[in-house]
Amino acid sequence: MTRSVWLKADSAVGNWEKRKKRITAGIEAGVDWVLVDDTDVERVRDLGDVNIAAFRSGGDADRLEEHSQQDVSSDAVIVGKNGEGDGSVSLPEDFSGSADISALRRSDDAANGAYIRILDENYEAFAEEAAKTADHTIVIGEDWQIIPLENLIARIGEETELVAGVTTAKEAQTAYETLEIGADAVLLDTDDPSEIHKTVEVRDELERETLDLTWAEVTSVERAGSADRVCVDTGKLLDHDEGMLVGSMSRGLFFVHAETADSPYVASRPFRVNAGAVHAYVRTPGGETKYLSELESGDEVQIVNRNGKTREAVVGRAKIEQRPMFRIEAEVETEDGTDRIETLLQNAETIKVPTPDDRKAVTDLSAGDEILVYYEQTARHFGEAIDEKIIEK
Repeated sequence: MTRSVWLKADSAVGNWEKRKKRITAGIEAGVDWVLVDDTDVERVRDLGDVNIAAFRSGGDADRLEEHSQQDVSSDAVIVGKNGEGDGSVSLPEDFSGSADISALRRSDDAANGAYIRILDENYEAFAEEAAKTADHTIVIGEDWQIIPLENLIARIGEETELVAGVTTAKEAQTAYETLEIGADAVLLDTDDPSEIHKTVEVRDELERETLDLTWAEVTSVERAGSADRVCVDTGKLLDHDEGMLVGSMSRGLFFVHAETADSPYVASRPFRVNAGAVHAYVRTPGGETKYLSELESGDEVQIVNRNGKTREAVVGRAKIEQRPMFRIEAEVETEDGTDRIETLLQNAETIKVPTPDDRKAVTDLSAGDEILVYYEQTARHFGEAIDEKIIEK
């Protein structure tokens, strides 16, 4: 499931300067959506690139006509504010027949999202009905938050994007994890930039894979002549225990550390992984792979630490140069015995791989050393795992 963060920035937040400050903080933090009044859509477009949901209060034909062009430019039109959704207008009596999004739309056919404050069980039922036709269903808990959210998660399923109202990153974590399924998104209502950043971090952490890394025994390290090798320079600084997964065989990828360590001869380059020859695979987000030769500025690669925790980084540059190489071969214990994997890495002291004690330069590796790898018994076709037998030598 892909999670998202919405940021509330409508007139209830305050004047435009206050709203602008909140929206700017959200865009800088990386929120996915901002929720504003329809009159602010073009202003938000001027602030940055973000999805915009616009509240439609409805009922004022002249006002709707006046701002119709602005509404068209929003990515979603949300109704319910100053209407049935927030209690300003009484709920329909027949929930089973009329309490879908059409009741929230009134005369507004452009609406594709509903905003509902869960004031009591009737509003919970109303949200459930609205979700049947709404692309986005935003629910704001009042005195009770967890129980109504659990009920809606259990009943709505995949009919809509369920967006839960929160005020802190801690509440966002709870909303994402409720019933082990969680809300699809959260609507964050805060002016605190640090809380916005924390909420985005919660979203990112939930999206990331945690990989089961394993130890492999080096069986051979030999000079392999020159080859075109690729340094992957990312737009992020990597931590000391981070690197990338690369290898000649898709089923067995070697953990190669970023160049975070200083040496007497070369300054550290903590944005760089000297990843090996152009033919090798590198793991990318979502469990896919790319050839190193394919990487270019703007692509994403997967960063991993020794505990298997992953994150994403954008490629700033892929630097290809001819360099002397080592061919490194290792054996991995599998359910069927052992399997051989290998890769080519540059013959240089700055390229390091994890060992049980710390790390070793590839120039110091020898048969019998243990190094960290990611192994999966699967084949690849255009970077995607497939159920097919492929022989790699």
